[in-house]
Amino acid sequence: MPQTLTPETLPAHIDSLTRAARAMTGSREDADDLVQDTFLRVLARERAVDAEAAGAYLHQALRNQYVSSLRRRDRRPRTAPLESEDFRLVAPPGREPSSVVATREVIGAIASLPADQRNVVAAVDVAGFGYKEAAASLRIPLGTVMSRLSRGRARLAVYSAAAAA
Repeated sequence: MPQTLTPETLPAHIDSLTRAARAMTGSREDADDLVQDTFLRVLARERAVDAEAAGAYLHQALRNQYVSSLRRRDRRPRTAPLESEDFRLVAPPGREPSSVVATREVIGAIASLPADQRNVVAAVDVAGFGYKEAAASLRIPLGTVMSRLSRGRARLAVYSAAAAA
């Protein structure tokens, strides 16, 4: 049954969208801005979405907003080179420091993947989507999801091995 997306229904999706946005942008601040911009765009007009598909719909909206922001950024002239991004995340309370460092390294590694692989890894491994749900959200075939996920995970394994050495 379709439900209207309202400010009261969106908070249930914040964590998942923020994790996906952090994997896409590689920056906590940019991810928070991306999620906020996505919510503003979704709430700008009334949208009725099946309750079960709301997560996939919002993740697709997040991805579209991210691509639009990249296009806007590329059209603007750059006046000075930017500093390299700091991939560190704020530590959630009660976590071991080694776990926090590992999380930061994984998010940084995901952010360094090519965009097509990063989007699939973010959807499946970070946001927790199933393969079919990721394929629908990213609007790509199921086989492409599996292929990109495999290649992305292989690159992450190489990164992990290099970091451990």
